Amino acid sequence: MIASVNYPLRGISLATALRAAGCAALMVGLLSTGAQAQAQGLSARYSVKMLGLTLGHASLSGVFGPAAYKVEARARLSGIAKAITSAKGAAQSTGIIRSGRVLPSGYATTSSNSRETRTVRMGMNAGNVRAVDISPPIPERPGRVPLSGGHRRNIIDPLSALVFPVSSKGPLTGAVACNRTLPVFDGYTRFNITLRYAGTRNVQTKGYAGPAFVCKARYVPIAGHRPARDATKFMASNKQMEVWLTPLGASRVMAPYKIAVQTMVGMVEITANRFLISGDSGTATVSR
Repeated sequence: MIASVNYPLRGISLATALRAAGCAALMVGLLSTGAQAQAQGLSARYSVKMLGLTLGHASLSGVFGPAAYKVEARARLSGIAKAITSAKGAAQSTGIIRSGRVLPSGYATTSSNSRETRTVRMGMNAGNVRAVDISPPIPERPGRVPLSGGHRRNIIDPLSALVFPVSSKGPLTGAVACNRTLPVFDGYTRFNITLRYAGTRNVQTKGYAGPAFVCKARYVPIAGHRPARDATKFMASNKQMEVWLTPLGASRVMAPYKIAVQTMVGMVEITANRFLISGDSGTATVSR
């Protein structure tokens, strides 16, 4: 989700390694907010690893108020990966939450490597796309499933897929946190991410110690993709994708502690090593 455009890294791409929940939405639908009386903030930092080797780092920050939200994400390769390619990405999304729904209003992402930089900008109104600008444009490829006007309505952008309400007033259970479908549009492809509760784990990192709800994730391509591509086939049948959600105090906000996605060249894991919460007003009731 951090970057919408693939750049090769000897079989693995920035979108696969760092978006990992955005095919799996790759940083999948994971922050949430309800009708808080005050703004809630999150500052998180993640390590990105594949087969035990560090590929880079990602950061996620957000401010969530009773009427609006703003989320920013950044990712950069490092170490051995940086020696192969200088790929990096950043994204920002804004919107509102109304009646338990995330309604994005603006989305922008930039991804680059040593060869080029591409930006994607979308303007939206209540989850309906009004304008898209991609520079430079995505090259036309044969066999791509065409997009229709309906594919641009009632959607969320890849970064707003990191923002969704837990509207239930009862305890925060794994089923409440996980069981949902995210309708994602990144500017040129439309896909769903389905999440289902799979268990609860205890986790600990700087700023957080407590339960994490494990959600199994599936990627469902809908339009804008090329069905004949091996990568598309692999991700559509991939059952080794999950995200671990952690509750943020009494705000009924969920955020990603860990995301794991099997790629064609190995397992990619994005794990929080810092998880700082501001504006917290108490502890939520959590049921396992």
